[in-house]
Amino acid sequence: MHRGDKKIKVCFIAPKAYEVFSPDKGDYVGGAEVDLYFLATEVARDSNFEVSFIVADYGQNDIEVIEGVTVLKALDFRRNVLNGLLRTWRALKQANADIYVMKCASAGVPLVAAFCKLHRRIFLYRLASLLESDGTYARQHPILGRLFAWSLRQAPIVFAQNATDAENLTRTVGISSRVIPNGHRLQQVQQQTRDTILWVGRDDPIKNPERFLDLARAVPNEHFTMVCQTLSDGQHYANLIAEAGKIPNLRFIRHVPFNQIDAYFQRAKVFVNTSESEGFPNTFIQACKCSTAVLSFAVNPDGFLDAHACGLCCNGDSSRLTYNLKVMLENDKYMELGANARRYVEEHHDITKVAAEYKSIFVRLAGR
Repeated sequence: MHRGDKKIKVCFIAPKAYEVFSPDKGDYVGGAEVDLYFLATEVARDSNFEVSFIVADYGQNDIEVIEGVTVLKALDFRRNVLNGLLRTWRALKQANADIYVMKCASAGVPLVAAFCKLHRRIFLYRLASLLESDGTYARQHPILGRLFAWSLRQAPIVFAQNATDAENLTRTVGISSRVIPNGHRLQQVQQQTRDTILWVGRDDPIKNPERFLDLARAVPNEHFTMVCQTLSDGQHYANLIAEAGKIPNLRFIRHVPFNQIDAYFQRAKVFVNTSESEGFPNTFIQACKCSTAVLSFAVNPDGFLDAHACGLCCNGDSSRLTYNLKVMLENDKYMELGANARRYVEEHHDITKVAAEYKSIFVRLAGR
């Protein structure tokens, strides 16, 4: 472990995060990638830290410096798993960091935890969703689930996105965690005409995109926009596109680069989330920072939609989606909810405040 006046070296690992660094390349970007990208680039602004970020191979150079972060190329998803593990291990050595930070359960988590244990480095993990904390991931992946729990026990600190995930993790595996919200850059809202109802996500069954199609059919006098990417481009996605094409008041968009998505949130009257469960969706923060009200089917981390009057949650009741949307649209109530959402995000999700909390932890763990 490096001590003294040297910079603290922190490495983040998220293979699919390359698109947020280089929007013209990369893969689908989810909340975990966005979260670590914002944190890494904000920490890199501090001269006391040296930040690297390990991503997958998308044909880029082996090493690039983007926004002050050294981006290292590792595994190629087109190659076999063993090759990916070996290339990732090599990138971990190349980073030569004091602290390694991961988010999102995968085979890479025990690999990074083992690397840190072998080389006496600090491994930190950030929970990505409810499924990681409530035991679902362990049940669905018996072997990887046990390795995942072992990995978390190697971390001096596990971070949770909300109190519910923290409580679940203690209950299921006996590991305590520290709650730190996701952070975003909070630019000034660009006032635009709000003329659509928005959905943003991927065609994952747990996100239930079909519910949004039903909502668009149920409210034909409103315009709906669906930005839906795919991981597999399979039959489910083809069926979704076909069904969306039958709805005259719905526009279906396959992909929007991350650096362009805020424009869609700023035009939305309401952002709709139809997921069964998530941790704290980054799309909620994107909506809130754009003063856009949130309508959620089931996800409401720590009840923030009610506590801060940012939107409405249907508590898993499909019949309430249409009703609650109409309530939010009546007399432009969505404008009031959107203003509340902006105040909430400024207080809780400003990346400068969030990164400051992480940096103090990094300094303490590195023994400075």
